[in-house]
Amino acid sequence: MEPYAQPIGLEAANAGCDRAGAPVARGVSFVMQPGEGMQLFGPNGSGKTSLLAMFAGLIRAAEGTIVWRNAGETSQKPFDDSVFFLGHAASVKASLTPQENLDFWAKTYGVQNRKARIDAALAEVGATSFATMRSGRLSAGQRRRVDLARALIAARPVWLLDEPTAAIDRDGVAMVRVMTANHLARGGIAIIATHDDLGGGFKRMELGR
Repeated sequence: MEPYAQPIGLEAANAGCDRAGAPVARGVSFVMQPGEGMQLFGPNGSGKTSLLAMFAGLIRAAEGTIVWRNAGETSQKPFDDSVFFLGHAASVKASLTPQENLDFWAKTYGVQNRKARIDAALAEVGATSFATMRSGRLSAGQRRRVDLARALIAARPVWLLDEPTAAIDRDGVAMVRVMTANHLARGGIAIIATHDDLGGGFKRMELGR
């Protein structure tokens, strides 16, 4: 298992974000080193999705500071090609097969040896058996597995995942645990909003309490 080339770390100090002009999270502070993960827990509306968007650089911090670190360099926004962001809604085009969807993303990410990478990703997420079906015929859980395969295709050191276990079964939750453990073992970092406990290697942050 090859380590990531970029040893990314992240520090937040009293950070907060807003949604539609109203505060949804305040006083968020932590330090994450390469190989560490953090789970965000909290009720709906507590700010989990907004925090992930803030860390991804999609919205500005309303207060506090966010510092990304990479081998002695620092930045207030993510380094180029360092972040994989998975939103709550699946990014799977219904008219394409899982293989075709992943081939599109592999081209977008500039992946070499696309077929081998796609086949390996589909196998890791348990999607080989429906890889050539039209995605519009797949269940929500199957589409989520295909979406998770994008993280493996992208091969970026920072994962920001919003409810990655939504709609998938117990075997799928176990698969996500293995995926994220492997990611951390390579020196990646991950911040994940999910109601399912992903086990060792993850810090916990409770929001809205």
